[in-house]
Amino acid sequence: MKLILGLGNPGKKYQNTRHNVGFMALDFIVKNWLIKNDFTEWKEVKRFQAEISEGAVNGEKIILAKPQTFMNDSGLSVQSLLSYYKLSPNDLIVIHDDLDIEFGKYKIQTDRSSAGHNGVQSIIDHLGTQNFTRIRIFIGRIDKETQGETVNFVLNKFNLLEKLKLKELEKKVLEEIKNILV
Repeated sequence: MKLILGLGNPGKKYQNTRHNVGFMALDFIVKNWLIKNDFTEWKEVKRFQAEISEGAVNGEKIILAKPQTFMNDSGLSVQSLLSYYKLSPNDLIVIHDDLDIEFGKYKIQTDRSSAGHNGVQSIIDHLGTQNFTRIRIFIGRIDKETQGETVNFVLNKFNLLEKLKLKELEKKVLEEIKNILV
């Protein structure tokens, strides 16, 4: 069994913002897996403080989750999900935004520090380990003049060109997840 978690913030205010790219990626995945009737619609589960969708890929049960705790407290939700399903951090894949590289790329890493990402740091703090898989989706780089504007940047919505690129990126991430699950 695997837990695939997308990081973001709950509420309409944050929908389709750069910081919610983890939620957006999971929505894309569910939509594509629902076509084959492999996954359930999203449902809020209060004990996990998350919306979840369940299904199977290649006979392996998969839980998809979007914590509803706000980004900086994501570890609370992750900890309760892993505990309930009796999973280890090795069974966890986290999809989140990253500012390190130009928009439109992604990187898969395991056992890495949070690199300053508060949602990832919350997970590391609650699990006591950084030994889980992360899919970092690059949302653009902030130039030196706007370094102090990080919060504003990550809470902005994608422009039309970026939205088109994001759809292609989500397809690639879906294929990567399929490869990880094989």
